[in-house]
Amino acid sequence: MRALVLNQYGTPMELTEIPTPVAGPGQVLVAVHASGVNPLDTKIRAGKAAHAQRVLPAVLGLDLAGVVRTVGEGVQGFAPGDEVYGLTGGVGDLQGSLAQYAAVDARLLAPKPTSLTMRQAAALPLATITAWEGLIDRAAVTDGDRVLIHGGAGGIGHIAIQIARHHGAQVFATGSPRSLATIQELGATPIDHTTTDVPHYVAQHTGGQGFDIIFDTVGGTTLDASFAAARTYTGHVVSALGWGTHSLAPLSFRGATYSGVFTLLPLLTGNGRTHHGEIMTHATTLADNGALTPRLDPRHYTLETATDAHTAVETGTAQGKIVIDVTDTTDDTDDTDVTG
Repeated sequence: MRALVLNQYGTPMELTEIPTPVAGPGQVLVAVHASGVNPLDTKIRAGKAAHAQRVLPAVLGLDLAGVVRTVGEGVQGFAPGDEVYGLTGGVGDLQGSLAQYAAVDARLLAPKPTSLTMRQAAALPLATITAWEGLIDRAAVTDGDRVLIHGGAGGIGHIAIQIARHHGAQVFATGSPRSLATIQELGATPIDHTTTDVPHYVAQHTGGQGFDIIFDTVGGTTLDASFAAARTYTGHVVSALGWGTHSLAPLSFRGATYSGVFTLLPLLTGNGRTHHGEIMTHATTLADNGALTPRLDPRHYTLETATDAHTAVETGTAQGKIVIDVTDTTDDTDDTDVTG
């Protein structure tokens, strides 16, 4: 099969022929139609993601959407011809989705939403699982919560807005001036982080009480700002980028709590993979009910132009999620962002 192989960090991936994998026990062989590109993919290629534990040479690609070709021993719930999607590889020793076929753990997969194209489905897994683990598993978002999402127009942020709103939360989201319209179209109250400081937006939107849940998708000083914006006693800060050195004093003085999300853990350890599949099944229901739609960059990339796709993510020129077409997706052309 054709696949993009990374032989050395910091170099372009090479399109080459490698053996087609075989579905082992508990696995399904998926014909890959589309592969979503995440900032993490570009960091892995550059050798700047030691936490991903990638072993070279490697096929990258975290997110996958495609069609089941064969099922391995012991697999139930999937059959040849099923359309599926999930966060299936690209880290550790797991083959990624930038190849014509991938043999993946069936527990990581879910039926693809019938309302979404392959390209749209491939844009969802990493972002959706991260947002779900933060908002649902850690913070238990519920009706009436005031939720602040940092980076609301980003890959994780725009999914987090939709999940929080579906669960009845009143959602606010920070962004740069160019992203505020997108945030508003997603149903959140936009906050321009370049002109509004923490005390001001806490006073304006919570009457000075602080937010019930703050989901940080940016990290660094934004996580520090999150600690200062949490509600006293009941506030809960969740971050997908919690590394670095931070003072917990602002959070402690409020008696609030913090949780970290490390979405790759089930891929790296094998523990928790069933829950990833469960989250994607929930996402399928949300998508087919009109409550979850990814924003896609309108440009189409292929295995031949995948390096350009990575460059678009690295340089910040993407207007929505970048997706690489691994096989012919001519039936998936009308799938651009519905929110602008």
